[in-house]
Amino acid sequence: MQSNKEKNLIVELTFEFALKIIKYTEVLEKERKFVLATQLLKSGTSVGANVREAQNAESKADFIHKMKIAAKEADETEYWLLLCDKSHGFIDCKELLSDCISIIKVLSKIIASSKNKIN
Repeated sequence: MQSNKEKNLIVELTFEFALKIIKYTEVLEKERKFVLATQLLKSGTSVGANVREAQNAESKADFIHKMKIAAKEADETEYWLLLCDKSHGFIDCKELLSDCISIIKVLSKIIASSKNKIN
C-alpha cells in the first residue's frame, strides 16, 4: 500500500477506514439511500486522501494544514455516520463510528504535536 519503509499508523488507519466506508456505502446504495451514501463516500475517503497528501507536504505548516483538512473531513464523516446510526432503517455503523472517532483523536494528537514542534 505504501512505499515508505517504515509504517505510518495514520496513513494505514485512514486507508483501511476508507475501504470500510466504501463497503458500507455500497450497502446504502443497494438500499436506495443514495444521498447519504454519496456524502459519506466523499468525506470518508477524503480523510485518507488528505492524510496521504500531507505526507508530501512542503513544510511543517503545510503538513499541519493538510492534517487539519483531514480532521475536518473526519468530523464531517462522523456527522454522516451519526445520521445513519440514529435514522430508522439504516444498517449498523457503530464500528465505523468508533473507527472514525479514533482517527479524529489520532489526527488531533498529530496536529497538536506538530504545532508544538514549530513553537
